[in-house]
Amino acid sequence: MRTGRGVCFDFNGVIVDDERHHCAALIATLAEATIPLDQATYYRDYLGYDDRGCFRHAFEAAGQSLEASRLDALIDAKGDRYRSLIEADLTLIPGATDFISALDRAGVSLVVVSAARRWEIEHVLAVAGLRQAFRGIVSSEDVERTKPDPEGYLAGLRLLGLPAESCVVIEDSLPGLAAGRAAGMRVAMVATSHPAAELSRAAPDALWDHFLNRTIEELPWPSA
Repeated sequence: MRTGRGVCFDFNGVIVDDERHHCAALIATLAEATIPLDQATYYRDYLGYDDRGCFRHAFEAAGQSLEASRLDALIDAKGDRYRSLIEADLTLIPGATDFISALDRAGVSLVVVSAARRWEIEHVLAVAGLRQAFRGIVSSEDVERTKPDPEGYLAGLRLLGLPAESCVVIEDSLPGLAAGRAAGMRVAMVATSHPAAELSRAAPDALWDHFLNRTIEELPWPSA
């Protein structure tokens, strides 16, 4: 039985600890295009972008044009690198499996809203045994505008069939925080991609290091 509550989970850095894989795959792919990118710049400027947005941003910053055919080839090359990395090292955020399972057992409706591609999300959730816990997925293929635009989270609310005031977002990035708020939801954050002190300055509704020993009622549910 569903409770009338919902949670929109971001994916990278919230369910799966793979932001480092995306970073490494993007850096290596851009290096082949003679565009430098370092890890610090990735975590400062690229979190929240989908692959298309990452490459467009990098080429624009380098003052280079980027044709559609080359963009598609770069996305495929980066995807191949990411797939190899995630198959060698699939690590979930500590406590994520138990927390998601507890929400599902309690009747809270769940969706994933992410700038990741659908195959990435489906693959990780299937391997982790979590796919059945989620009512649906909003991936990069499903939106025109990525975070901080609220389009993805508004689509997530439609999948849940619930009003924003009954739902919570769980995020790890500042663009994601902005997107969740713009969609009218409270936002809990995990400090996996940004230092906790940096996230604290943005005043999320809850801030955790991970999901270990966290309970459903610790999420920042709106008051009745």
